[in-house]
Amino acid sequence: MSTDNKQQSALDLPDQSTGVKNVNEYKFEPIKGYPMLNWRGKRPFTSTQYYPAQLKEVHGEEVNGWRNKIFWGDNLQVMSHLLKEFRGQVDLVYIDPPFDSKADYRKVISTRGKETSTDSSSFEEKQYSDLWANDEYLQFMFERLMLIKELLSETGSVWLHCDWRKSHHLRLMMDEIFGSNSFQAHVVWRTMTSSGYKGKASLGRSHADILYYGKTSARQYNPVYGEMSAGMLARYTNKDDDGRVWKDSYLGDVTPETVEELRKEGRLYTTSSGKFRIKHYLDESEGLLVDDVWTDINPENSQSALQTGYPTQKPEALLDRIIKLSSSPGDMVFDCFMGSGTTQAVAMKLGRRFIGADINLGSIQTTTKRLINSYTQLRQNGNETNKLYLGFEVLNVNNYDIFRNPLQAKDLLIEALEIQKLEFSSIFDGEKDGRMIKVMPVNRIATRSDLAELISGFDYKAWERKQNEKPNQPVERIQLVCMGHEPNLKAELELAAKPFKIDVEVLDILRDKSNLEFKRDSEALLTIKKGELLIDRFYPMNLLQKLSIQKEAVSDWREMVESVMIDWNFDGAVLQPSVVDIPGKNELVSGKYRVPKDAGTIRVKITDVLSESWEGGVDGN
Repeated sequence: MSTDNKQQSALDLPDQSTGVKNVNEYKFEPIKGYPMLNWRGKRPFTSTQYYPAQLKEVHGEEVNGWRNKIFWGDNLQVMSHLLKEFRGQVDLVYIDPPFDSKADYRKVISTRGKETSTDSSSFEEKQYSDLWANDEYLQFMFERLMLIKELLSETGSVWLHCDWRKSHHLRLMMDEIFGSNSFQAHVVWRTMTSSGYKGKASLGRSHADILYYGKTSARQYNPVYGEMSAGMLARYTNKDDDGRVWKDSYLGDVTPETVEELRKEGRLYTTSSGKFRIKHYLDESEGLLVDDVWTDINPENSQSALQTGYPTQKPEALLDRIIKLSSSPGDMVFDCFMGSGTTQAVAMKLGRRFIGADINLGSIQTTTKRLINSYTQLRQNGNETNKLYLGFEVLNVNNYDIFRNPLQAKDLLIEALEIQKLEFSSIFDGEKDGRMIKVMPVNRIATRSDLAELISGFDYKAWERKQNEKPNQPVERIQLVCMGHEPNLKAELELAAKPFKIDVEVLDILRDKSNLEFKRDSEALLTIKKGELLIDRFYPMNLLQKLSIQKEAVSDWREMVESVMIDWNFDGAVLQPSVVDIPGKNELVSGKYRVPKDAGTIRVKITDVLSESWEGGVDGN
């Protein structure tokens, strides 16, 4: 993959439908037969910056060298990351993006362990906003559909879930990106009955739209059959002596050999007028072939056992149909507007590999919990789990928790800034654009004392040779990468190099790379007593602040906890929990856990009902 000025080409493959190479070539010159959608501020999208991923958690085992992936981050950045490894490898994309509904979607947050939630123990938390200024929504979708096309395999397809607000715009946009000949269907999904609409001023809106496009004409398609209506079933009115129900149809033009074969099978039926007809048995019928109007799938409701509380959650039956229509077992399914994780949960049950992404941390925690429950249930039910891809890992893209592990943080920064790593240098960490790179400690402000190691490693003999060769040039060009620094850091290093002249540049991530984001956690207290790990106290700062506004007194910290995960032998980088405490609806986490004899460094992750997490550890020896 080529890079240029920290960018990788995202669209360097010729467009299969138009023959042009990128958007810029046809932005203002429409091609005959290929309608275009224009909007104020439409920008070409021909390259994207690469972002590294940070592995945070591992659940379950690999199957055939694969473990499913869940990414927390802006899906544009996540897809930019995925292009490096998965370009042209995704078999099915389903997305349920924002609809430009001009609304905020909220989830009711309640403390746990109570049969009913009072006004003071629950509040609404915004999960995401669907508010857009001017035509920002169209540019947002344009860029993401571009990357989706690059990730799709030649037999892959994309299903885009939308509604009346933008379906007409999005179809034109997809015609432009994929080619109008790649359009397969506009599915109408009946989401409510006519009796559910009470307005009289205009026609009711009772359906959602799903746009279905293949990347090429070779897209995968598997016929799916739905249940037959009462009218269809009523046509099976005839019975054989053994009670089998059947209906008949015209035999049509067939060879004498076919007639004889049908006669031997007992499927040939002769009418009173002597005409041949063929029997179709009800117990052999696959059902009604699914078309582009879906009226047999009910939306998710508040009483469903699968309800997560996440706004806009879709029913599993909907994703079951789409995944079966456009993929096969072992294929890769991708959803970059993951929400509650319905796509991922269904893909797991159907034996597909999957990748999911969402910018909302609540989505990541909801999906993680749901997938853990799914694979636990699949194992308990005795399914042929050897044919399923149950394991998954959770990664961050540009939501880097670098304070937990300084060594991992250094590698992340080197990758994010596209620094050429120096494996055998004890002084510098890498090289870029002619400068030697030194990554300063990332969990505090860099000071003069942090320069000591670098200064002690100065190669004065090499500098003397360089100075003799080019007396007017600096003998070394150095860049310090830090997260906050004393204002005189650059001057201190240049002074320490005297009498040699060096060129020092300071790259402060907090100031100069504000698009790289980092976070800190809440607080908790862990102890080990009599062979048990005890969570003595837990302080989810953001949640406590919201509860204090509601004047709610929380008597037990467990009321604020959604889950507890424990890794008894933490490797210092990735959480691999062997204890997953996810209580039922009105239950609380235990808070006490028996420590195994072989426990080493113990790592605990506590997730509160806001989906925010704390991680910390204790030595089990």
